[in-house]
Amino acid sequence: MRKTLLAAATATAVACLSLTACQNDSGAKSPSGQAPTTQAPSTQPPTTAPTDAPGDGAGSDPTSGTVAQALGEPSRTVGANTVGILEITPMTVVYLKDAGGQSSKYGTFAVVTMDEKSLSANPAAETALAKGGGWHWIAPNGTLIAEGAGNAARVTLGKYQHSGAIEPGAHQLRAKVFDLTPAQAGGGRLIYTDGTDSSDRWSIPARDSGPQVADIKAELNH
Repeated sequence: MRKTLLAAATATAVACLSLTACQNDSGAKSPSGQAPTTQAPSTQPPTTAPTDAPGDGAGSDPTSGTVAQALGEPSRTVGANTVGILEITPMTVVYLKDAGGQSSKYGTFAVVTMDEKSLSANPAAETALAKGGGWHWIAPNGTLIAEGAGNAARVTLGKYQHSGAIEPGAHQLRAKVFDLTPAQAGGGRLIYTDGTDSSDRWSIPARDSGPQVADIKAELNH
C-alpha cells in the first residue's frame, strides 16, 4: 500500500521539488522464520516486567529480522492520513541523565534529532502514536519503548521542538526523546511506523554520535 501511495503523491508533486532516488523501504514485514514445535521450551519463560518498567505494555519488536539503516540515512514514508510524503533522516543521538530541565525516570534519556522534509504538493505530517504509528526505541532485547514515555515528554528541546504538518518543499529539525534504563540505552534501533502500518528503522550507536551532538547539549543546557 505504501508504494502505491508514494507513487501517487509523487505524481502530484510541485515542479520545483527535486526528488532524490527512493531509499530502500525497510517497512516490509518478514516472517519469524521459526518452525512450530510441540516440545516444551528448554529454558524458563522470561519473568514479568515490573509494572513501572519502560516499555511495559508496548510489546516487542514485531519484525526483528528486518535490516536497519544507518544513522544519517534518509527514508521516505507516507504522511499522516495517507496525505503527502515525508523524507525522514535521523541525524544525531545524545545520551543524558538530565536534559531540558528534567531528570530521566529510568536513568538515561536518549535524544535523537532528525531532519524531516515534505516532498509532495500537500503538507505532510507524522502519524501519531495514538493513531497506531509514531516512534519507538527498540532496546537490545527487543523491547519497544514509545517516545515521550517516562519523563521524556517533559524535556524542553528548544529549536528542535517542532510538530505538526510540514509545508511542501520545506523541512524542519526535530527531536524525539526516550526515557530508558542504562541497559536499554546501550545502543538499539529507532523505528517509525506510518499510517499504512509500514515501518522504517535505523540502527542507533551506543555512544553520542552525529553532527549535532554539541548543539543538542547546548540546547539542553549541558
